[in-house]
Amino acid sequence: MNFSESFKLSGLLCRFSPDGKYLASCVQYRLVVRDVKTLQILQLYTCLDQIQHIEWSADSLFILCAMYRRGLVQVWSLEQPEWHCKIDEGSAGLVASCWSPDGRHILNTTEFHLRITVWSLCTKSVSYIKYPKACQQGITFTRDGRYLALAERRDCRDYVSIFVCSDWQLLRHFDTDTQDLTGIEWAPNGCVLAAWDTCLEYKVLLYSLDGRLLSAYCAYEWSLGIKSVAWSPSSQFLAIGSYDGKVRLLNHVTWKMITEFGHPAAINNPKTVVYKEAEKTPQLGLGHLSFPPPRAMAGALSTSESKYEVASGPVSLQTLKPVADRANPRMGIGMLAFSSDSYFLATRNDNVPNAVWVWDIQKLKLFVVLEHMSPVRSFQWDPQQPRLAICTGGSKVYLWSPAGCVSVQVPGEGDFPVLGLCWHLSGDSLALLSKDHFCLCFLEIKERVGTACGQRDGHA
Repeated sequence: MNFSESFKLSGLLCRFSPDGKYLASCVQYRLVVRDVKTLQILQLYTCLDQIQHIEWSADSLFILCAMYRRGLVQVWSLEQPEWHCKIDEGSAGLVASCWSPDGRHILNTTEFHLRITVWSLCTKSVSYIKYPKACQQGITFTRDGRYLALAERRDCRDYVSIFVCSDWQLLRHFDTDTQDLTGIEWAPNGCVLAAWDTCLEYKVLLYSLDGRLLSAYCAYEWSLGIKSVAWSPSSQFLAIGSYDGKVRLLNHVTWKMITEFGHPAAINNPKTVVYKEAEKTPQLGLGHLSFPPPRAMAGALSTSESKYEVASGPVSLQTLKPVADRANPRMGIGMLAFSSDSYFLATRNDNVPNAVWVWDIQKLKLFVVLEHMSPVRSFQWDPQQPRLAICTGGSKVYLWSPAGCVSVQVPGEGDFPVLGLCWHLSGDSLALLSKDHFCLCFLEIKERVGTACGQRDGHA
């Protein structure tokens, strides 16, 4: 495993292009585009204010920079660096901006969610969509880019509108039987739309493309309900993470629950492998140290390396007692994601914050638990194979695959707290994002086959 040098970064804004050729990063009001292979700067663009959001077009020819405080969007072209586009929403303000799947239209959501403005880069025409709802996930495109589903709120009721992306004509409009619609998401095959209610009302609704209600699911009542939702890439399963600390899997045939995964603080099954992170202090001969130590040596002394060790059962995981009298308590399944082949599901229970649970979807059982010394901030699956990257806000990155797991210290002078992750589409490299810097982690071919085959006995 090799690491690049670190580069400056602002706001964790670092994105690989969809074709995998470029890497865009932001430093205050500057947009830097690099070649992925050489990391040489190809283009440097200067925006009118500090950039708060960036997004590549689907064909990797354009990149959008949003400056919400100014109500501005600037678009840059990689093929024609002298061409640029500026969209000013004026007094209407701006709270969100995204590309349409064709990469030639931009959807801007104005302040207070009064409307969505659709700007065409080709014809310079403008269309308006009224009544978008301010919710967690109110806009979703089908994977093939043909349809847009939009959550709406009008006359104190929730609705969903489905638009054809080619001409932005309304295809279907229907109301949802929800108290306060929180999110919508298309299945990867584009055939089913999932809609879920507020956490105060446990309800998941599944609609067909023509607006027919296929099924409604409710696990329990009179308690905090849904916290996270994820489709499997195969569209066969819908995983629902709840505040009761369980994940429920719905199947795509009957839309009934096929199993539920609990997340207890005690792992009593002797067949379940539990990896615990443990410190691995470097062996340093004190007689050969100079004082004061060089900067690089001081960094090595202050930041201890770590390794995974197999815990012997039964195992008790570190728990966090949620504050019951505050909104959004830290409890329940806050993060869940399927591997690219749909074989595994990774989850995090927010009141067991240091642990990542990996479930075998084929056998519908717990496969492994990874417990760390610090709370897990983020995890992301390799887009090509079942390999999971994890970060905890420390200067290490953790990798797991069915072959084993490993903890890797990010090299360099000083501390490099990894706050975010971003895989390259090939799975050959991984961007590690810190508050003010980023670097690339390159995984070799041998590492791609098995991340760390020797880790089952706890040796890093």
